[in-house]
Amino acid sequence: MQAYKKINCIVVDDEPPALEILKKYIAAVPNLNLVTTCANALEAFTVVQQQPVDLMFLDIQMPQLNGTDLVRSLKKSPKVIFTTAFRKFAVEGFELDAVDYLLKPISFERFLKAVNKVMETTVQHTTDYNNTSTDSYYTKSTESFINVRADRKNIKLALDDILYIESLKDYIKIITPNKTIITKQSISSIEEILPKEQFIRIHRSFIVSLKKIESFTSEIIEVGKQELPISRMYKLEVNRALQAE
Repeated sequence: MQAYKKINCIVVDDEPPALEILKKYIAAVPNLNLVTTCANALEAFTVVQQQPVDLMFLDIQMPQLNGTDLVRSLKKSPKVIFTTAFRKFAVEGFELDAVDYLLKPISFERFLKAVNKVMETTVQHTTDYNNTSTDSYYTKSTESFINVRADRKNIKLALDDILYIESLKDYIKIITPNKTIITKQSISSIEEILPKEQFIRIHRSFIVSLKKIESFTSEIIEVGKQELPISRMYKLEVNRALQAE
Protein backbone atom coordinates (compact mmCIF):
# COMPACT_ATOMS: atom_id res chain seq x y z
CA MET A 1 0.00 0.00 0.00
CA GLN A 2 1.30 3.45 -0.83
CA ALA A 3 2.52 5.91 1.76
CA TYR A 4 1.89 9.54 1.01
CA LYS A 5 3.76 12.28 2.76
CA LYS A 6 2.30 15.62 3.62
CA ILE A 7 3.03 18.33 1.06
CA ASN A 8 4.08 21.47 2.93
CA CYS A 9 2.85 24.47 1.00
CA ILE A 10 2.61 28.25 1.21
CA VAL A 11 0.33 30.71 -0.56
CA VAL A 12 1.85 33.95 -1.80
CA ASP A 13 -0.54 36.68 -2.92
CA ASP A 14 -1.02 40.37 -2.16
CA GLU A 15 -4.81 40.09 -2.47
CA PRO A 16 -6.55 38.85 0.74
CA PRO A 17 -9.57 37.33 -1.10
CA ALA A 18 -7.22 35.20 -3.22
CA LEU A 19 -5.41 34.04 -0.07
CA GLU A 20 -8.68 33.04 1.57
CA ILE A 21 -9.88 31.03 -1.42
CA LEU A 22 -6.66 29.03 -1.65
CA LYS A 23 -6.60 28.49 2.12
CA LYS A 24 -10.08 26.96 1.85
CA TYR A 25 -9.09 24.76 -1.09
CA ILE A 26 -5.93 23.55 0.64
CA ALA A 27 -7.88 22.67 3.80
CA ALA A 28 -10.10 20.38 1.71
CA VAL A 29 -7.18 18.24 0.49
CA PRO A 30 -5.87 15.95 3.27
CA ASN A 31 -2.30 15.62 2.02
CA LEU A 32 -1.71 19.36 1.75
CA ASN A 33 -0.34 21.10 4.84
CA LEU A 34 -0.52 24.90 4.77
CA VAL A 35 2.64 26.22 6.43
CA THR A 36 1.68 29.89 6.13
CA THR A 37 0.40 32.58 3.80
CA CYS A 38 2.51 35.48 2.56
CA ALA A 39 1.30 38.88 1.43
CA ASN A 40 4.33 39.49 -0.81
CA ALA A 41 7.27 37.74 -2.44
CA LEU A 42 9.87 39.11 -0.01
CA GLU A 43 8.01 37.54 2.90
CA ALA A 44 7.87 34.26 0.99
CA PHE A 45 11.60 34.41 0.28
CA THR A 46 12.25 34.50 4.05
CA VAL A 47 9.86 31.63 4.76
CA VAL A 48 11.42 29.37 2.13
CA GLN A 49 14.89 30.03 3.56
CA GLN A 50 13.84 29.22 7.12
CA GLN A 51 11.58 26.16 6.88
CA PRO A 52 10.83 23.25 4.55
CA VAL A 53 8.38 24.16 1.79
CA ASP A 54 7.49 21.64 -0.92
CA LEU A 55 5.04 23.72 -2.93
CA MET A 56 4.26 27.40 -3.51
CA PHE A 57 0.96 28.73 -4.82
CA LEU A 58 2.50 31.89 -6.19
CA ASP A 59 0.89 34.99 -7.61
CA ILE A 60 2.93 36.60 -10.37
CA GLN A 61 2.06 40.28 -10.33
CA MET A 62 2.99 41.70 -6.90
CA PRO A 63 4.67 44.92 -5.69
CA GLN A 64 8.43 45.15 -5.10
CA LEU A 65 9.22 41.61 -6.28
CA ASN A 66 6.99 39.62 -8.60
CA GLY A 67 6.48 35.87 -8.48
CA THR A 68 8.72 34.93 -11.39
CA ASP A 69 11.58 37.03 -9.99
CA LEU A 70 11.14 35.26 -6.64
CA VAL A 71 11.58 31.86 -8.29
CA ARG A 72 14.70 33.07 -10.11
CA SER A 73 16.17 34.39 -6.85
CA LEU A 74 15.97 31.03 -5.08
CA LYS A 75 18.92 28.66 -5.37
CA LYS A 76 16.58 25.73 -4.92
CA SER A 77 12.94 26.55 -5.48
CA PRO A 78 10.02 24.44 -4.22
CA LYS A 79 7.54 23.22 -6.80
CA VAL A 80 5.48 26.15 -8.06
CA ILE A 81 1.88 26.55 -9.14
CA PHE A 82 1.50 30.07 -10.47
CA THR A 83 -1.77 31.92 -9.83
CA THR A 84 -2.61 35.08 -11.73
CA ALA A 85 -5.41 37.04 -13.34
CA PHE A 86 -3.32 37.62 -16.47
CA ARG A 87 -3.00 34.89 -19.09
CA LYS A 88 -0.06 36.69 -20.73
CA PHE A 89 2.24 35.49 -17.92
CA ALA A 90 1.65 31.79 -18.66
CA VAL A 91 4.59 31.31 -21.02
CA GLU A 92 7.05 32.90 -18.62
CA GLY A 93 5.69 30.73 -15.81
CA PHE A 94 6.18 27.48 -17.70
CA GLU A 95 9.69 28.55 -18.75
CA LEU A 96 10.52 28.42 -15.04
CA ASP A 97 9.36 24.77 -14.88
CA ALA A 98 6.16 25.57 -13.00
CA VAL A 99 3.96 22.56 -12.27
CA ASP A 100 0.89 24.42 -13.47
CA TYR A 101 -0.66 27.82 -14.09
CA LEU A 102 -4.03 28.75 -12.57
CA LEU A 103 -5.99 31.64 -14.00
CA LYS A 104 -8.09 33.63 -11.52
CA PRO A 105 -10.84 33.21 -10.51
CA ILE A 106 -9.71 29.68 -9.66
CA SER A 107 -12.29 26.90 -9.47
CA PHE A 108 -11.83 24.06 -7.03
CA GLU A 109 -11.91 21.51 -9.86
CA ARG A 110 -9.04 23.27 -11.65
CA PHE A 111 -7.15 23.58 -8.36
CA LEU A 112 -7.43 19.81 -7.84
CA LYS A 113 -6.04 19.09 -11.30
CA ALA A 114 -2.98 21.21 -10.54
CA VAL A 115 -2.47 19.63 -7.13
CA ASN A 116 -2.81 16.14 -8.61
CA LYS A 117 0.17 16.89 -10.86
CA VAL A 118 2.24 17.60 -7.75
CA MET A 119 0.96 14.46 -6.06
CA GLU A 120 1.76 12.30 -9.07
CA THR A 121 5.31 13.64 -9.13
CA THR A 122 5.71 13.08 -5.40
CA VAL A 123 4.24 9.58 -5.58
CA GLN A 124 6.47 8.68 -8.52
CA HIS A 125 9.55 9.85 -6.63
CA THR A 126 8.57 7.84 -3.54
CA THR A 127 7.70 4.83 -5.68
CA ASP A 128 11.02 4.82 -7.48
CA TYR A 129 12.85 5.01 -4.16
CA ASN A 130 10.91 2.16 -2.56
CA ASN A 131 10.52 0.10 -5.76
CA THR A 132 6.76 -0.16 -5.39
CA SER A 133 3.88 0.41 -7.81
CA THR A 134 2.17 3.74 -8.32
CA ASP A 135 -1.54 4.52 -7.94
CA SER A 136 -3.47 7.77 -8.22
CA TYR A 137 -3.33 9.96 -5.12
CA TYR A 138 -7.06 10.45 -4.97
CA THR A 139 -7.86 6.74 -5.08
CA LYS A 140 -5.32 5.75 -2.44
CA SER A 141 -5.28 8.52 0.15
CA THR A 142 -4.02 7.16 3.48
CA GLU A 143 -5.82 9.81 5.51
CA SER A 144 -8.92 8.74 7.45
CA PHE A 145 -10.53 12.17 7.44
CA ILE A 146 -11.22 15.23 5.31
CA ASN A 147 -11.45 18.90 6.23
CA VAL A 148 -14.55 20.83 5.24
CA ARG A 149 -15.45 24.46 5.76
CA ALA A 150 -18.77 25.17 7.45
CA ASP A 151 -20.11 27.76 9.93
CA ARG A 152 -16.94 29.86 9.46
CA LYS A 153 -14.63 27.12 10.71
CA ASN A 154 -12.75 24.08 9.42
CA ILE A 155 -14.32 20.78 10.47
CA LYS A 156 -12.26 17.61 10.64
CA LEU A 157 -14.60 14.88 9.45
CA ALA A 158 -13.82 11.17 9.73
CA LEU A 159 -14.49 9.28 6.50
CA ASP A 160 -16.01 6.41 8.48
CA ASP A 161 -18.67 8.79 9.82
CA ILE A 162 -20.02 9.75 6.40
CA LEU A 163 -23.23 8.00 5.33
CA TYR A 164 -23.81 9.86 2.09
CA ILE A 165 -23.37 13.22 0.39
CA GLU A 166 -26.11 15.12 -1.40
CA SER A 167 -25.67 17.93 -3.93
CA LEU A 168 -27.54 21.19 -3.33
CA LYS A 169 -26.60 23.27 -6.40
CA ASP A 170 -23.45 25.15 -5.30
CA TYR A 171 -23.42 23.40 -1.93
CA ILE A 172 -23.21 19.85 -0.64
CA LYS A 173 -24.89 18.25 2.35
CA ILE A 174 -22.74 15.67 4.19
CA ILE A 175 -24.88 13.26 6.22
CA THR A 176 -23.44 11.46 9.27
CA PRO A 177 -25.30 9.50 11.98
CA ASN A 178 -25.09 12.44 14.39
CA LYS A 179 -25.09 15.59 12.28
CA THR A 180 -25.49 17.14 8.86
CA ILE A 181 -22.83 19.48 7.48
CA ILE A 182 -23.58 21.91 4.67
CA THR A 183 -20.60 23.42 2.87
CA LYS A 184 -20.10 25.45 -0.31
CA GLN A 185 -18.48 22.94 -2.64
CA SER A 186 -19.53 20.96 -5.69
CA ILE A 187 -20.24 17.26 -5.42
CA SER A 188 -17.74 16.59 -8.24
CA SER A 189 -14.93 18.30 -6.34
CA ILE A 190 -15.45 16.27 -3.17
CA GLU A 191 -15.78 13.12 -5.27
CA GLU A 192 -12.19 13.74 -6.44
CA ILE A 193 -10.97 13.76 -2.83
CA LEU A 194 -12.84 10.77 -1.47
CA PRO A 195 -11.12 7.36 -1.74
CA LYS A 196 -12.76 5.38 -4.53
CA GLU A 197 -12.60 2.12 -2.61
CA GLN A 198 -14.82 3.59 0.13
CA PHE A 199 -17.28 5.83 -1.74
CA ILE A 200 -19.27 5.59 -4.96
CA ARG A 201 -21.27 8.07 -7.00
CA ILE A 202 -24.76 6.66 -7.63
CA HIS A 203 -26.46 9.73 -9.06
CA ARG A 204 -25.47 13.23 -10.13
CA SER A 205 -26.81 14.34 -6.73
CA PHE A 206 -25.57 11.52 -4.45
CA ILE A 207 -22.37 9.85 -3.28
CA VAL A 208 -22.67 7.02 -0.74
CA SER A 209 -20.30 5.19 1.58
CA LEU A 210 -20.03 1.56 0.48
CA LYS A 211 -19.63 0.51 4.14
CA LYS A 212 -22.90 2.15 5.14
CA ILE A 213 -25.18 0.59 2.52
CA GLU A 214 -27.89 -1.36 4.32
CA SER A 215 -29.71 -2.80 1.30
CA PHE A 216 -30.04 -2.22 -2.43
CA THR A 217 -31.91 -3.08 -5.60
CA SER A 218 -31.11 -2.23 -9.19
CA GLU A 219 -32.94 1.09 -8.69
CA ILE A 220 -32.29 2.27 -5.13
CA ILE A 221 -29.81 2.11 -2.27
CA GLU A 222 -30.78 2.30 1.39
CA VAL A 223 -28.30 4.08 3.63
CA GLY A 224 -28.95 5.78 6.94
CA LYS A 225 -32.63 4.76 6.69
CA GLN A 226 -32.90 6.81 3.48
CA GLU A 227 -33.67 5.40 0.05
CA LEU A 228 -31.47 7.04 -2.60
CA PRO A 229 -31.97 6.60 -6.35
CA ILE A 230 -29.42 4.99 -8.66
CA SER A 231 -29.45 6.94 -11.91
CA ARG A 232 -29.15 5.30 -15.32
CA MET A 233 -25.80 7.00 -15.91
CA TYR A 234 -24.17 5.31 -12.90
CA LYS A 235 -26.17 2.04 -12.78
CA LEU A 236 -23.61 -0.25 -14.43
CA GLU A 237 -20.70 0.98 -12.30
CA VAL A 238 -22.78 0.84 -9.11
CA ASN A 239 -24.00 -2.70 -9.76
CA ARG A 240 -20.45 -3.88 -10.42
CA ALA A 241 -19.23 -2.34 -7.19
CA LEU A 242 -22.08 -3.74 -5.11
CA GLN A 243 -21.76 -7.23 -6.55
CA ALA A 244 -18.04 -7.17 -5.69
CA GLU A 245 -18.73 -6.29 -2.05
